[in-house]
Amino acid sequence: MDKNEVEKEDVDFLKHIGGELINLSNGYAEVAFEIQPYHKQHHGTVHGGAIATLADHTGWYAVISEIPGGFSSVTIELKVNYLKPAVGEVLSAQAKVINRTKRTAFATIEIFAKDTLIAYATGTYAVFQERQDAHTQRDQ
Repeated sequence: MDKNEVEKEDVDFLKHIGGELINLSNGYAEVAFEIQPYHKQHHGTVHGGAIATLADHTGWYAVISEIPGGFSSVTIELKVNYLKPAVGEVLSAQAKVINRTKRTAFATIEIFAKDTLIAYATGTYAVFQERQDAHTQRDQ
């Protein structure tokens, strides 16, 4: 799936968090968002949930970029290691698919604030054939 096809499939949530798909190629994705006050927790750094959301979304993009048309994916496991507080203006993530079978894919995700690695994540994603009526039901 290319960047335009992917953006048609899943733009609502990414727009909601202020994210942007920066780069997409076969098994690789980059996503970023400008840090806003609503991304922060009570100590003024980016909330762990926002970091996990960015990691999950970026991993999903990497997976979806290399599966054939008519197939989709959902997260079945996500593990995030928080390394440093996230501060700055932009949070970005880079994901790479490490292994894919017919039914699952495994990705590693690095999350950065500026040039500082602030979190490292791994994700396992289910890969499945979409039902014929899935788009019809979603659009209703």
